[in-house]
Amino acid sequence: MKEKLFRKLKFAVIGAGHGGQGIAGYLAYKGYKVNLYNRTIEKIKEIKQKGYIDLVGAVVGRGRLNLVTNSIEKAIKNVDVIMVVLPASAHKFIANHMAPFVTQEQYIVLNPGRTGGALEFKSIIGRHNPLKKVCIVEAQTLLFACRAQEPGKVKIFSKKEEVKVATLPAVRNNQFIHTVHEVFPEFTPALSVLETSFNNVGALLHPIPTILNCGRIENTKGNFRYYIDGITPAVAKIIEQVDHERMQVARVLGVKVMSLTEWLGYTYNAYGNTLCEALKNAKGYLGIKAPMDLNTRYIHEDVPQSLVPIWDMANHLNIQTPTIQAMIHLASILHHTDYYKNGRKVIDMGLEGLSIEEIKAFVMNDQVSDSRGVVA
Repeated sequence: MKEKLFRKLKFAVIGAGHGGQGIAGYLAYKGYKVNLYNRTIEKIKEIKQKGYIDLVGAVVGRGRLNLVTNSIEKAIKNVDVIMVVLPASAHKFIANHMAPFVTQEQYIVLNPGRTGGALEFKSIIGRHNPLKKVCIVEAQTLLFACRAQEPGKVKIFSKKEEVKVATLPAVRNNQFIHTVHEVFPEFTPALSVLETSFNNVGALLHPIPTILNCGRIENTKGNFRYYIDGITPAVAKIIEQVDHERMQVARVLGVKVMSLTEWLGYTYNAYGNTLCEALKNAKGYLGIKAPMDLNTRYIHEDVPQSLVPIWDMANHLNIQTPTIQAMIHLASILHHTDYYKNGRKVIDMGLEGLSIEEIKAFVMNDQVSDSRGVVA
C-alpha cells in the first residue's frame, strides 16, 4: 500500500448514471487516470466516442477518461480505488460480478452504501472466496448533487463540504483516509459502517416526500421543487417521526447519529427553526425537481435498501418502528411489490444471529465467532 502514496492513484468508476458520470468526470478533470464501467455498452457509447466528460455548474472543466468499457474485469484491473456509483439495488449484482476480479489491495467505495450496503457487499464477496479479505468503504452520501444533462455532460449543483466514510473493517479507516486525502479532502472518518448506514438521510429525504406527494407527481409529472415545495410542514412531521425511529435503532446499536435538521446544518450549512426552513436554506437543493413519475429510484432503491434494513434491524433488536413500516407498506402498494420480502435484511448483511456486541466487534475488526458459522 505504501508505494501507492508516491504516485497518482488510479480509479475505476462503476456506473455511468448521474453520479457516476459526475464522479468520473471530476476525477479525470483533477488529473487522475479513470476507467468508466457500465453494464450496457449502449448507455456509454457516446461517452466512449467522446473520450471525455464535461462538467458545468459548481465545477467547470473537462475530464478525459482512460477507458470506457462494459467489461468489469478490464475496468478494475490494476486500479487502486473502485468507486461504485450505482443505485443500492444494483449492489448485489455488481458485488457478484466483481468478486472474481477484485484484489485485497483495492478499496471498494460505495457512493453511497445506503443502509447496510458495505455489509452486504462484503458478505457477497466472502461467499465467493472466504479467504479474500477485501476492504469495503461506505460513504454516507454522494459527494455531489448533480444531474447528467446529456451523455458526457454533467451539471454539478453543489459539492458537499464534508462526507463521512467508514471502512469495513473500521481498523482500516485511517489508512483509507490518508490514501485518498489528496483527491477527496471532503472524506472524513466515521467510527464504523454502522454510523454511515444509520446516518443515511436518503432514507428520509427520498422515499417519504415521493410517497406523500404521489398525487402531485402524477398530476404535474414532477414539475415542482422537490425539497422546497414537496416538503411542507405536514410532510415534515412524518419525516421527523421516521427520523426519530431511525435514531432510536441506531442508539441501541451504540451508533452516533444526527437528526436530519442537524445534518442539513452540518453538510450544507443550512439552518432554520424548522425542518422546512432548513431545507429552504439548503442552496444545493434549490434547482432539483421532483421525479417525473412514481417509477423512481427514490422508491425502488431507497425503500428496499434504506428503510427495509432499518426496519429489519429494529425487528432484530425488538424495537417498534411503526412509521417506517407504514412507509414500506405504502410503497409496496404503489409498486405492486413486496418490499419487506425483497429488501436488504439482517441476513443479507451477514449479521443474522449476532448480538449487539458481536455486531460491533464485526464492523470494527472483521471478526466473529466461528461457533456461529460466520467467516468474515
